Amino acid sequence: MIRPEPVIDPGFAVYVHWPFCLSKCPYCDFNSHVADTVDHERWRQALVAELRHYGALTAGRTVTSVFFGGGTPSLMMPQTVAAVIAEIANQWSLADDVEITLEANPSTAEAARFRDFAAAGVNRLSIGVQALDDTALASLGRGHSADEARRAISLASDVYTRFSFDMIYALPGQSEAAWRAELSDALDFAGDHLSLYQLTIEPGTPFHRDGVAEAEEDVGATLYDVTQETMAAAGFEAYEVSNHARPGAACRHNVAIWRGADYVGVGPGAHGRLRLGDAAHATYQIHTPERWLDRVELAGHGTAKDSALSDAVRAEELVMLGLRLAGGIDRRRFIAATGIAFDEVVDANGFRQLTDGGFLNDDGDRIKTSTDGRRCLNAVLERLLAAPA
Repeated sequence: MIRPEPVIDPGFAVYVHWPFCLSKCPYCDFNSHVADTVDHERWRQALVAELRHYGALTAGRTVTSVFFGGGTPSLMMPQTVAAVIAEIANQWSLADDVEITLEANPSTAEAARFRDFAAAGVNRLSIGVQALDDTALASLGRGHSADEARRAISLASDVYTRFSFDMIYALPGQSEAAWRAELSDALDFAGDHLSLYQLTIEPGTPFHRDGVAEAEEDVGATLYDVTQETMAAAGFEAYEVSNHARPGAACRHNVAIWRGADYVGVGPGAHGRLRLGDAAHATYQIHTPERWLDRVELAGHGTAKDSALSDAVRAEELVMLGLRLAGGIDRRRFIAATGIAFDEVVDANGFRQLTDGGFLNDDGDRIKTSTDGRRCLNAVLERLLAAPA
């Protein structure tokens, strides 16, 4: 099959994983670890080395976004952040409007540190607030108070033009009135972006082991609707299932990933998606921090697995990612990225049932989830990608 020319280049991104935290939150299933000591010089050199490895594989690209995730990247030394950004600029060119985001926790918020990160090249901060209520923060195992969270947001607004913070709702026992009040409080401090996640209990987490229950389905649906209505009234578009932004302020890094951009992932447990030659590749870095560090020092990278993906598998990934976005999936962009038409990937009967039922909208050029579809996205995807009977 001859691939059509790409309609719009979704960009080229770099994800940098810093795995260390001050404590492990009981709901968190990310690759995060509590360490007594961290040899920052070794980690700096290892991250730079792994960037060099992937730079050699993807020479000539232009980086449109960088994202420092974790873990708690605000525990990194600013010198490490600066060295990583400098190496990214050495390996690739940087777009004039490159977005460089770093995640921070309120308990690590210091004016000098935030300013040092900005001086290192970070131009967008994402703060893990999670709640603005001390009782809720205690139940989530967070190491900061609501007042500390507010101070961190204030510091971020002083230093960064673009910043965001996260909140979690549908906590055990949380009422509609309580969430409305907390969301209103958040909007008083918000800049141009908020990430609002419904609590899910993931296997392997302390919450799961302790039998903490997710909110009842009808309660979760009500709180989701409250979230959407409140944010829309405040001028924030729900550009993705859990992310809300004023016009033009969406997180460019995440949007690029959801649209199928190539991205390099460095650091323990980081994933990447890269088109190398004629095939899309999925890369996975060694999960355990110490093993990753040892491997990078020995081999120049800590890649545990590098797998070529068939166009069909990559196409299924892009269905799952693209339908998270309010803008949905552009049929021309989809076939440009995968060589396969959208209708060849999905189950025809399932697609018809979902469109007839009002869960998906299809105008011939673009497929989007409706409000009802976004509310039950996992079920929509399961039906859409069901194996033909």
